Amino acid sequence: MTRKFVASYSGGKDSMLAIHRALQQGLEPVALITTYNTDKGRSWFHGIPEPVLKQVSDSLGIPVWLIRTDGQHYAHHFEQALTTAKEQGAEICVFGDIDIEEHRTWCRDRCDTVGLEAMFPLWGESRLDLVHAVIQNGFTATITVVDTKRLTRAVLGHPLSTDTLAIIVECGADACGENGEYHTFVSDGPVFQHPIPVCFGEEIDENGYAILTMRTG
Repeated sequence: MTRKFVASYSGGKDSMLAIHRALQQGLEPVALITTYNTDKGRSWFHGIPEPVLKQVSDSLGIPVWLIRTDGQHYAHHFEQALTTAKEQGAEICVFGDIDIEEHRTWCRDRCDTVGLEAMFPLWGESRLDLVHAVIQNGFTATITVVDTKRLTRAVLGHPLSTDTLAIIVECGADACGENGEYHTFVSDGPVFQHPIPVCFGEEIDENGYAILTMRTG
């Protein structure tokens, strides 16, 4: 019997690559879950608005559930979404974490609470190799958030490519942005039925981060 999974989906390259690998293993998706910042009206960390997330769901053919939460209730609301996924047959939750143990522990704790298996398809791999995997698999990942204290804002709005990667490394930032140097939004790739019609707009400066606004095209 095919095992079903729910995935923690940020909209970025790592979560998308993890989902891609889960699908390649023959696992069946129940839903993707995205934490949504109710105070700011966009997803946590990657800043994706709800209409764009709906377009993602339509193109993937997988429901995208928004976990509408503030920081105080973040973990609790995440567990509620996992419980709902389990009720719909999910046995596994897929995460795109790579090698930060604190992050893996948090994910495992959420899954243990509701009785799901936590799966980390990218865990322990070279960060640089994973960036190349995203590029080589044909994903279109646009840089939408930059920590301006650690990386030049000049890469904001650029697609992740070998040229962009060279700039990131030259700045002394982690190639994969695993320490929060940058975040991406994936709008196309092998798991999409069609590209996401997204338009990028103005830049917002917020607490040391440059954030590129986006809307549906």
